[in-house]
Amino acid sequence: MELKKNQELELKKNSVLYFSIGMTAVLLLAYIALEWKTFYETPEFAQNSEKLNDIDEVLPPITIKLPPPPKTQTPPVIEIVDDEEKIIETIIESTETDQVKEIADIEDIEVAKDDVPDEVSFIVIEDVPVFPGCENESDKRACFQEMMQKHIRKNFRYPEPAQDMGLQGRVNLVFTIQKDGSIGNVRMRGPHKILETEAARIISKLPKMTPGKQRGTPVKVPFAIPITFKLQ
Repeated sequence: MELKKNQELELKKNSVLYFSIGMTAVLLLAYIALEWKTFYETPEFAQNSEKLNDIDEVLPPITIKLPPPPKTQTPPVIEIVDDEEKIIETIIESTETDQVKEIADIEDIEVAKDDVPDEVSFIVIEDVPVFPGCENESDKRACFQEMMQKHIRKNFRYPEPAQDMGLQGRVNLVFTIQKDGSIGNVRMRGPHKILETEAARIISKLPKMTPGKQRGTPVKVPFAIPITFKLQ
């Protein structure tokens, strides 16, 4: 007995059509899935949206002030005054000599004196005062200081009241060698009056000196020296 196929139950019938329909449906779903967009509302977005909605209530209205118009300045009033005063013209004469003027003799011309100060410091004076015994020394400045130290050591005497009281310290002395070589204007500062008195006594025994000179003119020369009192 021979078997026969039923044409209506044939599976391969219209398979191409079904394949095309299925392929089309799959492509359509894939396209929709790729093009589908979904938006999620985050808390930050919601908060910013509320701020944007309330911006009109938070910000005050902006007011633009225009500058005031410039003030108009009134021009000054110019008064015309009559010219009553007579102006005397000043004639400036020439200082150049001519053939008419006479030339004065040299002896008749007054020469201005040198501006020598009355007092010059011992450090900068040209010719220092000369201490007796330093006349022939080449460095009279160093000799002066050395002779001052010898004079102080020779005449130094520690006052007994100062020894009993335990007084000691330095007395700073400043005196001036006058234009005639004498000693004057003695000033001192020390820890006690007794020590100051003794220092002044030593300076009062200084001999008369050759005065210091600036540009050949005798001047006053101040000199400072300390005297130290120290108990052994």
